[in-house]
Amino acid sequence: MKTESSFSSARWIIQKALPVSAIFAVAACTASDAPVSAILPGEAIPALSDANRGRFLLGRALFERIATQDEGLGPLYNQDRCSSCHDRPTVGGASSASVRVLKATRFMDGRCDRLEALGGDNIQLRVTELFAAHGFGAEEIPLEATASGYVTAPSLFGLGLIEAIPDSVLLSIADPEDRDGDGISGRLPRMADQRSARFGRKGDAASVEDFVESALRFELGFTTPRYPEEEARNGVPIPEGVDPMPDPEIDAETLGLLTDYVRFLGAPAPEFLGRGPAADSVSQGEALFDQIGCTQCHRPELRTGNAEEPVLRDQVIRLYSDLLLHDFGNGAGDLCGSDALPGEFRTPPLWGLRYREHFLHDGSVTDLVEVIDRHSGEAILARVRFQGLAPQAQMMVLRFLRSL
Repeated sequence: MKTESSFSSARWIIQKALPVSAIFAVAACTASDAPVSAILPGEAIPALSDANRGRFLLGRALFERIATQDEGLGPLYNQDRCSSCHDRPTVGGASSASVRVLKATRFMDGRCDRLEALGGDNIQLRVTELFAAHGFGAEEIPLEATASGYVTAPSLFGLGLIEAIPDSVLLSIADPEDRDGDGISGRLPRMADQRSARFGRKGDAASVEDFVESALRFELGFTTPRYPEEEARNGVPIPEGVDPMPDPEIDAETLGLLTDYVRFLGAPAPEFLGRGPAADSVSQGEALFDQIGCTQCHRPELRTGNAEEPVLRDQVIRLYSDLLLHDFGNGAGDLCGSDALPGEFRTPPLWGLRYREHFLHDGSVTDLVEVIDRHSGEAILARVRFQGLAPQAQMMVLRFLRSL
């Protein structure tokens, strides 16, 4: 039977961390009438109901809590708390370049194999003390893999707003066959069950809950009600006696709180510059960003639909993405995804860009000019147009990007 101190039960937070009455007192004191986007990183979407703000705070406490092997961590894992991968510039953000996940996939005959029979595409590099005591080490890259590489964790800001965008909006801007001949052929990736996959670098998750559950399973090694069996070590089942927590190790209540925390994380507002030369420079840079064709993929605005939560409903959000897969250029040596070829990436949202220090999927670049220089494939014309701008005009585009 699970103990009251178990990470897997939300009762731990309620009983040990903060009384329910205090949660709602905090919610009442910190609620805001500000617009959805006018918040700092890590804050909840303003105007949440008291009940949902309470769930946000409970979920955040779980998100920051260190888990142990006695509570179900591992036995294969990468980090021992969610915030280890999501803490830049604050909890809920992206990871630093030093915190990366090793992935491996096999791409043959035009099909992606995420190596599920060999332990999956996420290579867990840490093991619990109990697992090590039984003579087991971390996973290794399978010999069958055709590509491997490290990736950084993305920012979680605004994911609930992204989830609330209807498929119809994304399909209306997708052009997989490039029928208009502009060289841009974005497509909406799909899961095996045909749900749209708008989360992850390659379009790997269909909902915020799926995204959170996947991280719990592969990054922390927890089992869940939907997936009650431990992940195999490179395809070899985990033996008895190396994982003391009964399965599933995460209950539905805890998964729901973590999901609502991520769902209700707001999108950071752009830098407020008021009036003057600095504001004029940003405005001109934004106009140039559009003129050279960047907004064909990095669309400034999308609208949410009839979401269940009122504060997510019918909102115009400035994410600077179309959430579609695009051919980014040479796919040689690149990972594949559930519905993504090597070289294909989902257009990353640019909101909160000024808080990032490392860019691209692997965090290997620190300079925005180099990021632009790496654009190829469908983005090559926008890159060439940027390179053709006068130095002052290029600086205006960069100033605009650093204001987001």
